[in-house]
Amino acid sequence: MTSLGNPAVRLLAARSLRSHRKAWAAVFAAVAVTTALLGALALAAGSAGLGHARVERYAAAAVVVAGDQEVRWTTKPWGGEPTTETAGLTERVRVPSAAVDVVRAVPGVRAAVPDHTFVVRERGADGSPDRRVYTGRSWEAARLAPYRLVEGREPRTADEVVTGGGAGARAGVAAGVRVGDVVAGRKVVGLADGPAALYVTSAEARKLAGHAGAADAVGVLARPGVPVDALHARVRAALDRAGLKDTASGLPLRALTGDGRGGAEHLAAPPARMELLRLLAAVSGTLVLVAVLVLASLVAQALQQRAAERELLLSVGATPRQIRAAAGREVTRVAGLAALLGAVAAVPVFLGLWSALRGRTGVVPEGLELPVPPWLFAAVLVAAGVVVGITRLVALSATRKPGRPGKGRVRKVVGIVLLLLGAGSAGAAGVQGGEAAAAAAGAATVTLVAGCAVLGPWIAGAAMKVLDRPFRRLGGAPGRLTAAGAGAHSRRLGAALVPVVLVTSFALVQLSAGTTMERAADAQARAATTADLSLSGTTAERVRKLPGVDTATDVLRSTVVLARTEAGAPRLDRLPVLGVDAAGLAGTLDPGVVAGDLAGLARPGTVAVGAAMADSLDAKPGSTVELRLGDGVRKRLRVVAVYERSLALGEFLLPKAELAPHMSDPYPARVLAATEGGSSASPVTPEQVTLPGAELNGIVSAAIVSAIGGLTLLSVLSTLTLIGAGRRGEHRLLGQVGASAGQLRRMLGLEAGFLTVTGLIVGAVVGALPLTAFAWALTGGLPYLPPEQAALIAGTVVVTVVAGVFLPSRRQRA
Repeated sequence: MTSLGNPAVRLLAARSLRSHRKAWAAVFAAVAVTTALLGALALAAGSAGLGHARVERYAAAAVVVAGDQEVRWTTKPWGGEPTTETAGLTERVRVPSAAVDVVRAVPGVRAAVPDHTFVVRERGADGSPDRRVYTGRSWEAARLAPYRLVEGREPRTADEVVTGGGAGARAGVAAGVRVGDVVAGRKVVGLADGPAALYVTSAEARKLAGHAGAADAVGVLARPGVPVDALHARVRAALDRAGLKDTASGLPLRALTGDGRGGAEHLAAPPARMELLRLLAAVSGTLVLVAVLVLASLVAQALQQRAAERELLLSVGATPRQIRAAAGREVTRVAGLAALLGAVAAVPVFLGLWSALRGRTGVVPEGLELPVPPWLFAAVLVAAGVVVGITRLVALSATRKPGRPGKGRVRKVVGIVLLLLGAGSAGAAGVQGGEAAAAAAGAATVTLVAGCAVLGPWIAGAAMKVLDRPFRRLGGAPGRLTAAGAGAHSRRLGAALVPVVLVTSFALVQLSAGTTMERAADAQARAATTADLSLSGTTAERVRKLPGVDTATDVLRSTVVLARTEAGAPRLDRLPVLGVDAAGLAGTLDPGVVAGDLAGLARPGTVAVGAAMADSLDAKPGSTVELRLGDGVRKRLRVVAVYERSLALGEFLLPKAELAPHMSDPYPARVLAATEGGSSASPVTPEQVTLPGAELNGIVSAAIVSAIGGLTLLSVLSTLTLIGAGRRGEHRLLGQVGASAGQLRRMLGLEAGFLTVTGLIVGAVVGALPLTAFAWALTGGLPYLPPEQAALIAGTVVVTVVAGVFLPSRRQRA
């Protein structure tokens, strides 16, 4: 028998494990770190998967009737079945007022309360900016929380209000507030518990909300003893019978229960959760690919150093299957213990990341809950099992009979194919845009590194041929020793080179991609913002009345959803957009028009499009594009201009009057103004759009990418240490035949220099190919990496390689 239960297999595995503890230390460390990272990602993904919008204002409502805050698009990709894509909406989708009467008539409903919300701003002094301080609602809607009076009484007339806990008013005093651009004096008649809010009568709330015939949502209070499930089914059936649709996209209304009710309160939370899940999935995929490369290199090197031992066992009667089984058992024991250690370490890694996110104000969208129930921590065991499985698979691959040096035609063909695929993926990044270009560039990097890993011995041999003569002529005896060793052990040299290439290309791509985009976007933002003044908490109409102001434009910020196909596959992109006053753009905002005229934005139903997006959509002045605005309303807009500064201003510019009716809060994010003198007392912050949740994704991505970078550095150090430990006999023999300690040190220094220079050059080429395509597609220029970051990459590689080469020799001498 040759199974794992065979006594001979167990004996071989046990003896080998005791004899090669130091060789397995590198594999142990890599498995532990990989498990810790993958386990932390599994916990993060589980928490995000369980995440939901916090339920506050509707906590007492059994059911909440709301609009559908998702847009859907179904199309048939090339040669496939119809596919539906979804994207979250960031603006309020409202409910027709008729839903109140429909729900009120459902058996078991105690009350159906419409919720009309509006934004209240604290009134500034004469000419000074306002501040957004709280939300306004009807006092009737306070029952849905419920919030109760702690002093005074409820409002009864239009000029009476109740303030919530943080509004900063006292009962019996007058309060000046601004709703929209209308200032009104209000008498505070009561104080309520709960968050800061302004409560008015139901009629006044409908008036101030400004959406006749619609409500934000309808809260349903159940009669005592009526189960939520039963009430939900009745409400759902009543809505279906009535055929009611939301007021924006015309989709059926939703009846929400449980945690789903929070989505009707915090609109940004569900889309942010989905973006976080996509990010974690992408990073997890990258981690698994990097882990396979790292573990394959380390396990192969650990087993390759025992080739003579394996041949001896075969000569005394052991079968190849027994040797493979013993190696698999040995690897499993090492990886199993390391994975358990990594699983334990994954918990504090995850908790530290989540604590950092929650500790930074504004990073996690308001109302997004990311729960961590105790049972979720079992996910680290799943991650540990995955890593052990990966390690076992690469061990089985490494124990197959190796090809002779200089042979390996199949391996060479596979490596060349991988390089061609990587080059093709880089080419695809050059003709695409946005996320597609980034994904193609990332895939190209991983594929090219995998190709280099397969072709490692040949790359090392080719590099050594270039340096062979300089080493032999200029390096003296150490140089000749280095050249001879490299020629005899190209496979070992290739194994040492692969992790250096991996860490160089990975760091280069991750750092340069971000800095390239940031640099281009900042340059465009500075060029586009020509205003002399920037103000917030006010409107262009008010600013134009200030002395010395020549022109001004409101800047509204929202999102749109664009439906399109890419390589035959459907996709929905949620993009940030700006709403502006066409008449106020002169002297305030210059998008860099390359075709058409921005004056056309003065007419409704128009749009200006960024040049890259216009090329993608084959749009030009006079053509039309279809967008779904922030509340899901589908609009066909006529293109009036094409501009080039889309990295700063977004892919679409819309008239303010077109965008405002589809925003939950159509108040300007800021006002840009040009003065008669054309000067400003202080520099104006450049106008630049950002995707919702960009800061959250940026922090998570930076943390995980840094951790993966640490793993690749560990792989460099571990591989070189492992190779050095396997060369003890070689170094002893060199010492016995007359090589001095100084000559051995110089030989090791030449090897370290060769690995550093070759690894940096090959890694830079591997990273530069997809980066150049990515940068050209998105910025029209070359990639950019700050000199200090380039020096950091090179310095880190040098220090790590030198440590990996010299530490084993120091231990041997000790």
